Amino acid sequence: MERYGAGPKRVVLLGMNPGPFGMMQTGVPFGEIAAVRDWMGIRAAVERPQREHPRRPIEGFGCKRSEVSGRRLWGWAALRFGTPDSFFADWFVLNYCPLAFLEASGRNFTPDKLPAPLLRAVYDACDRHLAVALAALAPRFALGVGAFAAKRIRAVLEGDLIDGALARRIEVGQILHPSPASPAANRGWVEAAEAQLAALGVPLPR
Repeated sequence: MERYGAGPKRVVLLGMNPGPFGMMQTGVPFGEIAAVRDWMGIRAAVERPQREHPRRPIEGFGCKRSEVSGRRLWGWAALRFGTPDSFFADWFVLNYCPLAFLEASGRNFTPDKLPAPLLRAVYDACDRHLAVALAALAPRFALGVGAFAAKRIRAVLEGDLIDGALARRIEVGQILHPSPASPAANRGWVEAAEAQLAALGVPLPR
């Protein structure tokens, strides 16, 4: 946040919640280890929680597993923008929810599958956070990485948590999620995402 988060930004990308080998390990949304360490130049000690899932230990930057979604997203950013300073000058990436939910097997349990009372509590807290972030970053475009995130952006901008004049200036859109669980993403995420960005009128460096 201190190095790259100073606003305003032209484009904010919003993900859903941490992945087990990305943000759970580094604290960075879509935080593939190599991208955070080698491209962003961020490396720090990561403390292990008192309680952790036995199948998803928190190893920090020592984690050997790859977060495919993050490898795709940050790999695209590196190829398209070159340096992290060039990317973060106008872009920022957030996650809607900072919490990871895991099944007994270690499988990721996404927030949208929570029981209604718990989901409402998540929405209440995370909508407030998103409203604060959008007010601080004042983007021209707020784009959900996937349908869930786009819906939450619209809900916040259409509610009473953010100044109406600012909300009307923000264009909302959606790009394909880079998850390997998505057949469309596996057929060519970069090409699909860039086509969607072009259709939305989001400028990209040549």
